[in-house]
Amino acid sequence: PRFGLLASVVDAYRRGKADDVTLIPVSIAYDQIQDVPEYAAEQQGGAKKRESFAWLLDVLRRLGRRYGGIHIRFGEPLSLAATLDRAEPGDPGAHPEPEQLAVQKLAFEVCLRINQVTPITESSLVTFAMLGSGFRALSIGEVVAALHNVLGFVRLRNLPTCGDLDLDDGAGVSRALEALIGNGVVTKFTEGLEPLYVIGPEQQLAAAYYRNTVIHFFLNACVAELALLSAAEGSANDRLETFWKEAMALRDLLKFEFFFPEKDAFRAELDAEIRITDPNWSASVREGPDAIRRLVRRFRPFSAHRALRPFIEAYQIVGDLLEREPHRVFDESQFVDQCLRLGRQYHLQRRIHSAQSVSQVLFRTALRLARNRGVLTDAPDLEKRRRALAAEIRSVARRVEAIDALAASRRAGVIQ
Repeated sequence: PRFGLLASVVDAYRRGKADDVTLIPVSIAYDQIQDVPEYAAEQQGGAKKRESFAWLLDVLRRLGRRYGGIHIRFGEPLSLAATLDRAEPGDPGAHPEPEQLAVQKLAFEVCLRINQVTPITESSLVTFAMLGSGFRALSIGEVVAALHNVLGFVRLRNLPTCGDLDLDDGAGVSRALEALIGNGVVTKFTEGLEPLYVIGPEQQLAAAYYRNTVIHFFLNACVAELALLSAAEGSANDRLETFWKEAMALRDLLKFEFFFPEKDAFRAELDAEIRITDPNWSASVREGPDAIRRLVRRFRPFSAHRALRPFIEAYQIVGDLLEREPHRVFDESQFVDQCLRLGRQYHLQRRIHSAQSVSQVLFRTALRLARNRGVLTDAPDLEKRRRALAAEIRSVARRVEAIDALAASRRAGVIQ
């Protein structure tokens, strides 16, 4: 979030210009978005198109297509009077919270409330399911199957949607796919025995734009999967403690990507999420590695590879590059360009699986984390700290791959 306007409002409120100010979180979701392909090309290093007469004609031409609906939702209002302290005039003993911190907390709370009411569109759910299916071309039936557990997840938790999601059968899924084909996000192959649909490498970042509007709903499940796998490893005496330690470490690793609630609320949400699968999950964790792995296999759907893989792979590229050059003079623009090149190399080598991971936005966010961890400025133990960060990211990436392997086993019928 941008803090400027909100900071002005907070400052005016604290100076007594109003008795209260109510912030209204507003979510705006689109079935289809016109300029996503251009956005994706820019994030992969392409130049932004100049706004010319030819550019304007192209925009007008594309406006002739149908892009579906625009869905507006309002979140729970937030009162500054109920949220902020403020010094009353002539009260030298009052010590309101520092304004910068107060603004940040307010912004994050507003964003959390926006996330809570953001409606899930058919496009977002289809791309979420397809991007987690091994990047294969899928038949209509396979897309329906990929959506089955995802739809069950949405309905069991009563998540907000744009009306009834018509994705339980081939007819509804076909309509959703055709809309994505029209916007260049999905490609249709019709030369075989049956039509196939694929999100190609050059389309994955555009598809991720739709998918990313809803992955916050799956975030707790992702953290649970990865933290449980961590608890199943090694020979820790208290595996439940290991689980919570890893969950908090993931929260810290991803804090610049997602709006996490406060720590106590996060723990409560994570507990509630796992209880949907196993009301006595804590006992299962204490039981040991085999019981933990059985618990993970009961998750429906598996989510970490669908939602977190591009973020973790992008972080892995940044971490690897920092580790390789521990004493370099840091220039962010040059470093991001080098990340783009290394990302393309890793993708060709299949050291990363997702073309979505090669993104300037993700690299720059990973650098925010690196700066927060103190690994961008020179220090006596810089090499050690960079090596530790890279190892932490690779460990998470390995567990994301394990979840992907479980998803592949379920598709093959090896596990239920």
